[in-house]
Amino acid sequence: QVQLVESGGDSVQTGGSLTLSCAASTYTGSYTCMGWFRQAPGKEREGVGHIYIKTGTTFYVDSVKGRFTISQDNAKNTVYLQMNNLKPEDTAMYYCAASSTLPCGYSARFFKFWGQGTQVTVSS
Repeated sequence: QVQLVESGGDSVQTGGSLTLSCAASTYTGSYTCMGWFRQAPGKEREGVGHIYIKTGTTFYVDSVKGRFTISQDNAKNTVYLQMNNLKPEDTAMYYCAASSTLPCGYSARFFKFWGQGTQVTVSS
C-alpha cells in the first residue's frame, strides 16, 4: 500500500518562504512522476507542478513559475516543494501525488496515489 505523507505547512506572511515535504512509503525512484496540487476553499484542486522522477524534469503552472521549485531525494523517498515569495492567493491545502504511469500533467486524473495534505496560509 502506497502512502504519501505531506508536512511543512504553516502560516506565513506575504513574501515568506516554506518548504513542503512529501515522504513516500515506497521507493520514489519507482514512480514515473510526482506532483504537487493545491485546493483553496470553494475552489477546484489545482495542479501546481510535477517532476519526472527519472530525468528530474519539472513543470510548473504559470502562477508559481519562478517562485516554487520541486525537487526529489530518492535516497530519502521524499519530494519537496520549495515555495518562495508567497502570496495570499497561495493559501490552500497542498497535496502531493504520485503516478507509476504516463502521462503526467497538471490534472489530478494523471495521479493514482495521494497524500492527506498540509495547510499553507499566507497572510497579507
